[in-house]
Amino acid sequence: MSEILVLVEHVDGDVKKVTLELLTLARSLGTPAAVWAGPGYSDAAKARLAEYGAEKIYVAAADEIGDYVVAPKAEVLAHLVAERSPAAVFVAATGEGKEIAGRLAVKTDSGVISDAVGVGEGFVAEQSIFGGGVNVHSRVTKGTPIITVRPNSTAPVAAAAAGAEEKVEVALSDAARAARIVERVVQEKGARPELTEAAIVVSGGRGVGSGENFSIIEKLADTLGAAVGASRAATDAGWYPHQFQVGQTGKTVSPQLYIAAGISGAIQHRAGMQTSKTIVVINKDAEAPLFEIADFGVVGDLFQVVPQLTEEIEKRK
Repeated sequence: MSEILVLVEHVDGDVKKVTLELLTLARSLGTPAAVWAGPGYSDAAKARLAEYGAEKIYVAAADEIGDYVVAPKAEVLAHLVAERSPAAVFVAATGEGKEIAGRLAVKTDSGVISDAVGVGEGFVAEQSIFGGGVNVHSRVTKGTPIITVRPNSTAPVAAAAAGAEEKVEVALSDAARAARIVERVVQEKGARPELTEAAIVVSGGRGVGSGENFSIIEKLADTLGAAVGASRAATDAGWYPHQFQVGQTGKTVSPQLYIAAGISGAIQHRAGMQTSKTIVVINKDAEAPLFEIADFGVVGDLFQVVPQLTEEIEKRK
């Protein structure tokens, strides 16, 4: 089967969950080959990639790849595309991943598809566009298909593979060294999962009423081991930090379960969450637009429903 390159997302040597999803997806369409760019590669990382189906692991572990922004990673991928002629390149649809994909498309004179929520035979990608109002299928018609895939679009499934390691040496161009990283600041993390990678997300909106009231949203999330999200109305009001905004101008999420409490469902918010596998809506307004795409809906006061839901879940744990 044809080789499919998968760019590894990693932090401090740990392989991120979205990479395991991409390897699983690639395995259904060809032979997955992981591409590690930057420092931090280890035996543990190799084992993790092989566990999820990487038949080959291309390792470009030079420290200088991590010293600059995204251009070196695009050059590593461009080198492999020219040398190996893969059937496609899969990259996570993160901020960095989408920039790398765009640069790679220019370097290889190829087409690029962004924010896919699925990829089928012939590398036909499924996308949700126009603020989530239309679902389309698209395919690259020139060069090597370069596709960025949203986190949580594919459930990661382990399938042991060879994980044959191959070192890659790439001489970076002067252009790739144009923007150097001068400092890294470690962002403090809580116990909750990262919003865009979480399997469960609990979001609150205008109906929550205040920043103090978001505590009931957080309590439900913690009971479920979920991430916390918020609508634009809630973040604009200062009730919750903007980095947790879900929507067209915030973050796009595709969890297995999305619970929306007190969110009416403006198109801006729907664009950021409607590819979630199961959507539960809690709102006292039976005409709230978000009910239109809900799998389960509860018409009721969130201040009564959410605490009862939290209590019932705790009983069953």
